[in-house]
Amino acid sequence: MKRAGRVESVERAGRAERAERAERSGSVRAFALLGTVQSTLIFTITLIAVPLPEIGREFRLDPSGLFTVSVAYGLSFSGLLLFGGRLADRYGGRALFATGLAVFATASAVAALAPGFAVLVGARFAQGVGAALTAPAAMAVLRAVLPDPDRYARAMATWGGLSVLGATAGTLLSGVVTTWVSWRWMFGLALLVSVVALPLTPRWLPAAAPTGPAALDLPGAALATAGVTLFSYGLLATDGHSWASATVLVPLVTGLALLAAFAAVELRGRDPLLPPAFLADRRRAVALPAIALSAAGTTTVSLLLALYLQQIRGWSPLWTSLAFVPYALSLLIAGRLAGRFIARFGARTVVGAGLAVAAGGLFLLSGLDPRTEYVTGLLPGIVLLPAGVASVFAGAAVLAVAGVPRRQAGLAGGVMNTAMELGPTVGLALLMTVAAARTSHVTAGGASPQAATTGGYAWALGAAGFAFALLALTAVAVRPRSEE
Repeated sequence: MKRAGRVESVERAGRAERAERAERSGSVRAFALLGTVQSTLIFTITLIAVPLPEIGREFRLDPSGLFTVSVAYGLSFSGLLLFGGRLADRYGGRALFATGLAVFATASAVAALAPGFAVLVGARFAQGVGAALTAPAAMAVLRAVLPDPDRYARAMATWGGLSVLGATAGTLLSGVVTTWVSWRWMFGLALLVSVVALPLTPRWLPAAAPTGPAALDLPGAALATAGVTLFSYGLLATDGHSWASATVLVPLVTGLALLAAFAAVELRGRDPLLPPAFLADRRRAVALPAIALSAAGTTTVSLLLALYLQQIRGWSPLWTSLAFVPYALSLLIAGRLAGRFIARFGARTVVGAGLAVAAGGLFLLSGLDPRTEYVTGLLPGIVLLPAGVASVFAGAAVLAVAGVPRRQAGLAGGVMNTAMELGPTVGLALLMTVAAARTSHVTAGGASPQAATTGGYAWALGAAGFAFALLALTAVAVRPRSEE
């Protein structure tokens, strides 16, 4: 009898061990699927950055047309994210993830085959709609896949670096692909990921039951979507118009007014789209600005260095893309180490240290001049900046979801992605204004066009460095109540 009992005990232990291995294997597959899709959504923002001039030549676009093609995806993506988060919490993450991915895939196919400007812009806008549904739903599903708080926190440390990795991949691949084949193949990559992910979704992702409230807060959703979209458009329009122009002021002021109305509705609503208490948490008060600033910094550096290498130094799109390979490698290595640092020192400390390291990289890059050598002048900053940014994204992702109940997992995903989208929009508008002002000042002093342009870039990079340094001090100073 005793022997039979021991055999039964061993068999139970074996079954439990096999079940645990199967569960871990399933969670790894789910994370790989969700992470690949999240990276692709961000990759799609930057995939036309390098081939944009080629698109303009093919469709005979003026600067306003190029601007519209460039911003269509980001406007719908950022504008609908909060509502997408609420839908994920109401209807369940997997259902919305599959719906958004189907929209994204269809729009990617249309963009790849677009016969003209109007179809391409419409497809880019539809891609953003699909992405706004998919991104917060992915985080809601991830929360269901990893119910254990410790495992979820470790996963979020890795998740934080996926977006910036996707953006970097877009910059790298767009130059390489468009050197040998058409820019349309860039949309083919987004389509391929979607086509592979869709049939795997019901097999690898759990059908988590909806946990959110019944109300959708449609007034709040409408105000938030319109406000964010118009505000973003106004900021983006500063690229070709002055801040005092109607093209900038009208959408900017209207967007701010709608966002103010949204805040009033949320404060008075019974079931707000974005509960004020969610943002009032000190951990998110550090995490969300850090995500926004890091996204702005990486976007600014990618744009300014690409312009510098091609316009000032005369590099080809291919060599410009290859110049960012060390950037991507540094990002990968730092991202792998960030989780260990968070486990040892805490997420807030890692965020503060990452901001400081990134600031150092930006200050190095701010020494830019028309004759700066790549290896000695650019490479140190190109390596240091992503090392800091990877740490920031990892730590901030952990802080952003800390203490968030499962019923608000979609909301957390929507807010995080909104910060990631608005950061580059606001940051680029302000930093490019700094660059333009410095360029005008240096030109008035008699400097050559190349020296004046480079001087503007350098000042913009330096201003970004100061912003990172200031936020690093704030991250150290602001302590969550649990640490007081």
